[in-house]
Amino acid sequence: MLIVNAVLETPDTADFSLWPVAELRPYQFMALSGTMSSLHVGSALARLVDCNTLPGDDDRPSVDAHEAIGRLLETDKVIAPGGLRLYDTRTNITVRPGCCCGLEDWREWLDVADGENPWLGHDPSPWLEHVDEAVHLWPDTVGTQETTPEQPIVIVVGDLPGILQTVQEDLRGFLSLTEEWASRHAPTLAEDLAARLDEDMAISAPLRRTSGGPLRHHRSSTE
Repeated sequence: MLIVNAVLETPDTADFSLWPVAELRPYQFMALSGTMSSLHVGSALARLVDCNTLPGDDDRPSVDAHEAIGRLLETDKVIAPGGLRLYDTRTNITVRPGCCCGLEDWREWLDVADGENPWLGHDPSPWLEHVDEAVHLWPDTVGTQETTPEQPIVIVVGDLPGILQTVQEDLRGFLSLTEEWASRHAPTLAEDLAARLDEDMAISAPLRRTSGGPLRHHRSSTE
């Protein structure tokens, strides 16, 4: 079975005190979904705030959640370091997003059905090749302790719409939890935050049809 997660890079919260966060190793990946705890949602928001906002004109850090979320909303476009993580349970192969890959571009995977390749990041630099009616997805193991697998993750092109529907469901769940979280920590900004993440991360808009075949069932799993 192929497990696909929408993942966000975890924050470095060693000196973070604006709101409660989960104890996570920094610069790994956390799966976003509607089953996340409040602490994990807080960690996701901490990462988005950290990578999208700069100190104010007086060069001081935010003093509370309301100010931090307000600064996030002032950015031109929210970026979300991460992407799609794919795990094949049959072969135990995992492909993770590389550096500079953004979860906000997750819909680029729709173009794979038309022969395009999504940006998968670098260092590590996974790669994708089109083979007949499927795509072969290879992890980059250069510079890691992992060995290059003898076979890739194989994705039938016709399965992509179903895979991406599952990703969208997880992101919608995360968006709902984010609005609930903000209603407690920055209540006057909760609706604006949800609307902004929905737009910039392209969450709720209908998925366009691709040239792929019939849908097949896939599931996601969370950490």
